[in-house]
Amino acid sequence: MIIDKEFYNRSAIDVANDLLGKVLVREVDGRILKGKIVETESYIGAIDKACHAYNGRRTKRTEILYSDCGVAYVYFIYGLYHCFNVVTNEKDVAEAVLIRAIEPLNEFDYISRVRYKKQFKELSKTQIKNLTNGPSKLCLAYLIDKDLNGDKLYEQGKIYLEESEENDFEIVKTKRIGIDYAEEAKDFLWRFYIKDNDFVSKK
Repeated sequence: MIIDKEFYNRSAIDVANDLLGKVLVREVDGRILKGKIVETESYIGAIDKACHAYNGRRTKRTEILYSDCGVAYVYFIYGLYHCFNVVTNEKDVAEAVLIRAIEPLNEFDYISRVRYKKQFKELSKTQIKNLTNGPSKLCLAYLIDKDLNGDKLYEQGKIYLEESEENDFEIVKTKRIGIDYAEEAKDFLWRFYIKDNDFVSKK
């Protein structure tokens, strides 16, 4: 079942916690790729110097953060990689959840070919973990780019999120990654991940 829009109409912190265990679905190339969300980070524009919309900043890139909740925010970093986020909370409240890592659930050969030009059985243990254990890696494997920016995640389309029956796991709460520039915000415990999952980017 696709997750309802109202699920996203809450604080990015609450949504980041509750997205763990849910399923990312990407329809591409005649296939339906699925992955379990295992790691997330919250970003809250009003108080968070790591957020692209901190202190009310509005640019062409960040305008999507002020839109209705439940849409994709995909941005490009270092001129090389994409990152996939879920916009949360009410319209004009700039908050989002970065999907940091997923555990592949199907189409293993397909995503292995996309990432390594190999069949899944040919991958080393390290390559298997590196398929989707980071925000840019999962975007590479699932062919997520800026063409999906603004797509509604609560409707079936090229990308959306589904409910899951799995909730028997422990959540770890810790600091976010790669935001040392964000002064006091670098110490916010706004990263969440499923304990002991092999696809978490950093434990």
